[in-house]
Amino acid sequence: MPATLILLAQVNSWDLIKEAKPVPMAVMVFLLLISILSWGIIFSKFSTFRNARAGNISFLRAFRRATGMEAVALAAEQFKTAPLVAVFDFGYEEVERQVKARGALRNKLAIERALQLGISEELAHLERNMSWLATTAAISPFIGLFGTVWGIIDAFTALGLAGSASLRAVAPGISEALFTTALGLAAAIPAAIAYNYYGHQLKEQGARMDDFSLEFLNLAERQFED
Repeated sequence: MPATLILLAQVNSWDLIKEAKPVPMAVMVFLLLISILSWGIIFSKFSTFRNARAGNISFLRAFRRATGMEAVALAAEQFKTAPLVAVFDFGYEEVERQVKARGALRNKLAIERALQLGISEELAHLERNMSWLATTAAISPFIGLFGTVWGIIDAFTALGLAGSASLRAVAPGISEALFTTALGLAAAIPAAIAYNYYGHQLKEQGARMDDFSLEFLNLAERQFED
């Protein structure tokens, strides 16, 4: 066992990639590409949720200080990164439509539906590309395992053809095979962690938007109902 570890340690990762056979090479390249793409999504989502959280806090503060819908609409222009602004815009359009047509709010249910549409649209926007993280987390270990199995088959086939049973003859092939499993796990683990973390963030944003819709209805009723 110590001899095996020594031989595996002597094999450079870059050498494994350069000297890999076509199928393991294809597996390695594919895993590297999806890992890079996943990290891009992870950093992008981190920025998106951070901006959304900061924008919501600032907009909500302005909303609660405002004396009416018109003042909120003006303040909303400063917080376009806040999901709450999009929800407000949906509701405000419906309120304006009813007030212009009838002079007051006549259909509270229509406003609730408009707010719900805004919430759904913003959640869809925040959730964009998260399915890729889930897919990466689910399939990467199996792709890596496929490369490992293929590599081990190649290693033992070469061993049989060479007629040599030495550890030195089979160790490079085994190292190449196990390297694909390591790449699969390296792609899957961050994607799984990020998907669960951002899933929690998404639920939190949804709850904030639901709460805001109630505050919006309260303000609309105070200002426009007879």
